[in-house]
Amino acid sequence: MFRRRSQAESATPETVAVEPEVRDPEAPKGRPTPKRSEAQANRKTRVTPPKDRREATRIARQRAREDREAQRTALVTGDERALPARDKGPMRRFCRDFVDSRVSVAEFFLPSAVLILIMSIMPSTSIKNLSLLAWLAIIVLIILDSIRLNLTLKKQLRQRFPDENLKGCTAYTLMRSLQVRRLRLPKPQVKRGEKP
Repeated sequence: MFRRRSQAESATPETVAVEPEVRDPEAPKGRPTPKRSEAQANRKTRVTPPKDRREATRIARQRAREDREAQRTALVTGDERALPARDKGPMRRFCRDFVDSRVSVAEFFLPSAVLILIMSIMPSTSIKNLSLLAWLAIIVLIILDSIRLNLTLKKQLRQRFPDENLKGCTAYTLMRSLQVRRLRLPKPQVKRGEKP
């Protein structure tokens, strides 16, 4: 193991110097030449790192502001590319269209709650009792409508997306159904009565 090698072994054969391959100037380089606009855009995106922490914080805030603005615009226009993660994907889009294409009792909860609260502060006891019954009726109707909505949605999702995980779709749909149609974000893309 630690012995000397014989002279025959120690004589190394002549090493052959490998010259680097020189590419023929006429030969293709294996990738397309970028357009001038792409090259200029690449140069603009390469930014030197900021020199101090204050500058880095300012740049990070500006990027976050731009991202939020892009997401807000996407929520209004329905642009899939810039939507937040909770709204992205074909399943979520189907859930939104499913809710927006029908009338649900839950979307009238807020206006009816205001009306019931006004009734409950009236001096008449009969109107107060009526407001309590109205609370009970609206809650029961919302629960029954939500169960129907949930069952129909799951059936439709299993037909359209048989191999996908349906986790979170029900809660997403029920939360959307509770919002007044005009205030929903992303904005509704289908009219009432249309098939999603």
